[in-house]
Amino acid sequence: MCGGQSGVKQADEEVNKICEEIKAAAGEKCGKQFETFTAISYKTQVVAGTNYFIKINVGGEEHIHVRVFQALPHTGAALSVHSVQQGKTVDEDIAYF
Repeated sequence: MCGGQSGVKQADEEVNKICEEIKAAAGEKCGKQFETFTAISYKTQVVAGTNYFIKINVGGEEHIHVRVFQALPHTGAALSVHSVQQGKTVDEDIAYF
């Protein structure tokens, strides 16, 4: 559905690749360097490209939610980290932010 968020999906190969690419940028937004950075689950939102809302384990019981924008392929634009929410738990729903 264009504009609305998808249901929660378990992290897959595509989302793991996105996480590899945005790990440093997410760390900069949080003011940290993450040793652990493991995608757990995600939602998507189709806009003029795709927003990914990803729940990521960053060590122990600590989780963050990261909003990543992937522009349409013809733009050639790189992935961009829009925002990060820190202090999340594994059980918290991924909501729009």
